[in-house]
Amino acid sequence: QVTLVESGGGLVQAGGSLRLSCAASGRTFSSYAMGWFRQAPGKEREFVCASSRSRYVTYCADSVKGRFTISNDNAKDTVFLQMNSLKPEDTAVYYCAASQGRSYNSPAREQYDYNYWGQGTQVTVSS
Repeated sequence: QVTLVESGGGLVQAGGSLRLSCAASGRTFSSYAMGWFRQAPGKEREFVCASSRSRYVTYCADSVKGRFTISNDNAKDTVFLQMNSLKPEDTAVYYCAASQGRSYNSPAREQYDYNYWGQGTQVTVSS
């Protein structure tokens, strides 16, 4: 069992940056592949970025590639989402998730691969 708590959301102008954090507590953080998802108003939740258990392999959706980066601090049991060049269409609730049982270098891109979810943090990008 792991508990995930996101922070770092807020209101930012288009072109700005934010860094989201997700603190994990419970079972060993390095046991999990980690991911970020988001859900905009009236839309389905979608994949943003993921990292493998090794933390060496990462993957981001095409819509954020080159602008968002996922990283991890295993010493602090925390995963980050650095978001640069933000656009109004990035406005959403952002969720952190943990996936157990993955291969060491295999990020998880599907929601059904994830076992634990945070409560979400709101990101609003104004034009």
